[in-house]
Amino acid sequence: MVERPQPSPVTIEVSGLGAIDALEPLWLTLFDHHRAVGPGPFIDRSDSWPARRRLYAQVLAEPDAFVAVARRVEEPVGYALVAVHEGPDDTWPTGDRFAEVETLAVVPAERGQGIGTRLLDTVDDRLEQLGIATLFIAVMEGNDDAMRFYRRRGFRPSITKLMRLGAIPPDQQERGGSSTDDEPTPHTS
Repeated sequence: MVERPQPSPVTIEVSGLGAIDALEPLWLTLFDHHRAVGPGPFIDRSDSWPARRRLYAQVLAEPDAFVAVARRVEEPVGYALVAVHEGPDDTWPTGDRFAEVETLAVVPAERGQGIGTRLLDTVDDRLEQLGIATLFIAVMEGNDDAMRFYRRRGFRPSITKLMRLGAIPPDQQERGGSSTDDEPTPHTS
């Protein structure tokens, strides 16, 4: 039996604003995945990172927001970027503060190896230190693997977000669902 070398261990570091630029290639792999599984249309790939970077800079400028970066040797292979919000929420019993995973990404070659689990474990540990028990995360429509992963972690659907893109004429936007989905059922009192 030939002994195969084991891959280098993955380390996870909790960081802040200083980690943003290392996230670009990871974000772009997630953007490409979204384009493969999600409903379009999408912006141009070259415009995606600058917009996402601006969002991350805003989020990480807030107190207690953080990013957990997974690295194999020195190479980033995944990350979870988390925003912290003041509560309570106006609908759910979130407590005085709650968090939202803005992004969880693992490069394709590393998926299925427990890195996403370790990233969420790190997020949970950090939120416990901050006294935050409620965590939200969004999933791109069509990203069924991510949905299964989050369900295994105890997440459940709570909101469906729809979009109508103003820059694209409605007749040129993709339509989903059946014709019965086109009109809401009126409520009567």
